[in-house]
Amino acid sequence: MPKISVIVPVYQVEAYIADTISSVLAQTYSDFELLLIDDGSPDKSIDICRQFTDSRIKIISQQNRGLAGARNTGIRHAQGEYLAFLDSDDLWTPEKLEKHLIHLENSPSVGVSFSRSAFINETGEFMNEYQMPRLKDITPFHLLQGNHVGNGSAPVVRRKVFEEIKFTANLHGTVEDFYFDEAFKRAEDIECWLRVAIQTNWQIEGIPEALTLYRVNSQGLSASLLQQFDSWKQVLEKTRAYAPDLIAQWENLSQAYQLRYLARTSVRLRMDALAVKLIHQALKTHWFIIFEEPRFTISTLVAAYLLWLLPKNLYNQIEIYAIEKMRRLRRQPIFSDKPGLIQ
Repeated sequence: MPKISVIVPVYQVEAYIADTISSVLAQTYSDFELLLIDDGSPDKSIDICRQFTDSRIKIISQQNRGLAGARNTGIRHAQGEYLAFLDSDDLWTPEKLEKHLIHLENSPSVGVSFSRSAFINETGEFMNEYQMPRLKDITPFHLLQGNHVGNGSAPVVRRKVFEEIKFTANLHGTVEDFYFDEAFKRAEDIECWLRVAIQTNWQIEGIPEALTLYRVNSQGLSASLLQQFDSWKQVLEKTRAYAPDLIAQWENLSQAYQLRYLARTSVRLRMDALAVKLIHQALKTHWFIIFEEPRFTISTLVAAYLLWLLPKNLYNQIEIYAIEKMRRLRRQPIFSDKPGLIQ
């Protein structure tokens, strides 16, 4: 039986899937199985997957169920004690699995281990930006505030955690166990981690290294920013059903944080008008975030207005200078326990 099951949903990623698989096969820890979940992909992605002959690879095909549905299928088939998730356009550094295994086996109260992430663009080039979430003492409020696990390619999870939060339903013609809620087309990971934080005693804790390379697909993000916010509000409503006091306490503040995050993403995607609109909406929803986290809030506000008002060439020059300065500042803090500048 493999120690770790790596679950990779596969759908329309023929440009990326070979590199993703290669990053798993290059891991320094080798006792794993790699489950490639063919979610009814209509392109050549699965043909590319079949070109790999490593005996640890298993391809499981199903009709399209979406990202949450593919992950659920992977969990049902997984044999490992630990389950690692990797989206099919992202990459891992070679030490990813080894370092998470050490973390989990040395920390028996931790159920979800995650890493920080470095951003790469569509062609795999580093963008000199990082996801730097909080690493310890993560509460349900922190998860409402933002996805502190980072992204779908960051976590490695004990199988026992999923056994505690699973639910049964008949969504596809037969009664099955579900772990991620397939009613969510986005934000399904946040909803899952909230259930872990609220309904179990397992801790969610991070490693202060960028072991995940998260690919920023500008086209996909720009088309879905507002849909992301709608999905987050759906998560809020589901959570309200079983934790009403928690939602009543933190709803406005967490909504402001979400809007600020989307404003920062809009700046990155050069969506100037939307960035200004979202940061205004964040401040209107809960203006106190400017005092709670002045550095993040003010920098987002300033960046949105500079993008909106300045000529593109001038803004690009300012951004290059700012990124280089931040990169020098982050070289050491990336290994600290403190949250960084990019969340």
